[in-house]
Amino acid sequence: MNHKKFKSGYVSIIGIPNAGKSTIMNCICREKLAITTDKPQTTRNRILAVVTSGSSQIIFLDTPGIHRSSKPVNRKIVHTAFETFAESDLVVYVVDASRKIGKDDELIMERMIDTDKKVILVLNKVDLVKNKEELLPFIEKFRNKMEFSDIIPISALKGDNLDELVKTIEKHLPENPPFYPEDFLTDLPVKFFAGEIIREKVFNMTHEEIPYSTAVTIDKFKEKDRSIEIFANINIERDSQKGIIIGKKGVLLKEIGTQSRIDIEEFTGKKVFLNLHVRVHKNWTKKPGAFKEYGIE
Repeated sequence: MNHKKFKSGYVSIIGIPNAGKSTIMNCICREKLAITTDKPQTTRNRILAVVTSGSSQIIFLDTPGIHRSSKPVNRKIVHTAFETFAESDLVVYVVDASRKIGKDDELIMERMIDTDKKVILVLNKVDLVKNKEELLPFIEKFRNKMEFSDIIPISALKGDNLDELVKTIEKHLPENPPFYPEDFLTDLPVKFFAGEIIREKVFNMTHEEIPYSTAVTIDKFKEKDRSIEIFANINIERDSQKGIIIGKKGVLLKEIGTQSRIDIEEFTGKKVFLNLHVRVHKNWTKKPGAFKEYGIE
């Protein structure tokens, strides 16, 4: 690798819930490192992903969706997002172009307005905007709030204009040698991703408050050359939620386990033996002392 004029830096991806931040990172990395669902507040942790080319190394920091909330667990998650923003060299601010600007977007811009970091405004989901002329006044509303180094329209789901976004990010990176080896992808262990895959299935297969009351812990993770043995707990807040997660005659829990196992096998390339249990930890989302146990730090 030629390190002459090589560019490398940390790029935080921020935005409100469901703006498409994780989808963008997954598509650019060509690896599903962040779980995605159609529900807000899916991402709870900072996820690091490294993309290395012959001339640059982009170190993405995917963050939880920023939103106003009175719930202790949500406030902690939002604090994590803002901490990540402070650590980065460059900010990619993702907005949903198909929706109006809301109070959560205003909160983000209030926090960024005095930053000395360059901020790229990314208009995601432009494929959902039928009248493209509506994008100009939409962009102007953001420009009236703060200054952006670049504004890039994309559709992460369709892969439209992602190459242009990568080129723009590279343009603004500082000159540095690579911080990670060329084949490095993430600093998180396989055990973390196994837990996230299980949580994704719970998000996709349950409704109302249950996804937001759920945390997954791995009690046993034994990896061999060709197989992985996993014992995991799906932790919920109330006794009444336990029966819902298990389902009639255990059908839903079995389906969560099956779909999780398939995805973990695809992610690792190994045979997976997955054992799932449901555990009640009453009102854990209201107890800051419990957050670390569930990986919310």
